[in-house]
Amino acid sequence: MVIVAELLKALEKIEGLRPSTPASAPARSWIPWDVDALAIDVEDDLVCVRVVATRLPLSLAEAGESLRAVLVGTQWEKAVVRIVVTDVDKRALDHLNGA
Repeated sequence: MVIVAELLKALEKIEGLRPSTPASAPARSWIPWDVDALAIDVEDDLVCVRVVATRLPLSLAEAGESLRAVLVGTQWEKAVVRIVVTDVDKRALDHLNGA
């Protein structure tokens, strides 16, 4: 789905967030498609993007604006954009330990 690819491109530009893919997903080299697409669900009235935080504080407002911009002019322009943080990468917390 082209819109998913465009949403992933927008997400790539947001520092501190990456797509959240299932832990049970096979190694990327075995899959002929972008496994990151599993992090995005697109329905008529809802676009859900699952992410992992790789840096704190989170840039959710910026991410929401970037994702929303992709939807302008599409059939999902009025859809709710939901960003779900599924995990926090250990490196995002390193600053708490003085690292």
